Amino acid sequence: MEEASSLGILDHSVIKKVPVPSKLNGSALSVLSIGKDGLGLGGVSNPAEVFCSVPGRLSLLSSTSKYKVTVGEVQRRLSPPECLNASLLGGVLRRAKSKNGGRCLRERLEKIGLNLPAGRRKAANVTLLTALVEGEAVHLARDFGYVCETEFPARATAEYLCRQSDPDQLPTRRSMLLATKEICKEFVDLMSQDRSPLGASRPTPCLEPGVQGSLTHFSLLTHGFGTPAICAALCAFQSYLLEALKLLDKAEGGVKGHQEKDLKHCK
Repeated sequence: MEEASSLGILDHSVIKKVPVPSKLNGSALSVLSIGKDGLGLGGVSNPAEVFCSVPGRLSLLSSTSKYKVTVGEVQRRLSPPECLNASLLGGVLRRAKSKNGGRCLRERLEKIGLNLPAGRRKAANVTLLTALVEGEAVHLARDFGYVCETEFPARATAEYLCRQSDPDQLPTRRSMLLATKEICKEFVDLMSQDRSPLGASRPTPCLEPGVQGSLTHFSLLTHGFGTPAICAALCAFQSYLLEALKLLDKAEGGVKGHQEKDLKHCK
């Protein structure tokens, strides 16, 4: 137990304890993949293995989709920041109302190396996103991105706000829009580098651990919906900025044309 404690493995870990060698070299330690939450992968079967398939919650009538839930996803739902209990996990996996569902779920978890303690408390507030498995959350984000790209009224909103602008402030407003466009692009570029684990994938991080760790925390609470949804919304905002710049260029051109015409008339 002292060895496990020295490696940061918490007593309330959902990971089934496995014997830990007294001496570990760098490669062996990396295999355990022990993170800041103290949960290792050593006692879990293949994270990419499909644990079960569940029907979607957001589909309509006969178009109900089924989503595969991997062992890795189950582990993520039982680990921080959510730490789901048996009741909530059973609800997510649609096993809450089945006969002996709780016991069967615990037995299945035991087989893949996960131990779900009785009476554990969830660690995060339950939201509507809690009910979604990663496959459906990503599907929702993809559909949201499609609607943002194809239906967001960038032109209409730009025209409305352009009409509200003071004609004398057009050059200043143009500079503000250009600066906003650059800041927005900078932020979207950062979010696009998020390499949070999702489904069966565990991509190699390319950001600093502190930043990636915070993005992963956000991703775990939204099950893969958060980052692509933010990127989709910001891309819609960028479309507005582009339309606004086009309108300002046109407006400035019109004002300049009128000024030149007035100047010629005065001569």
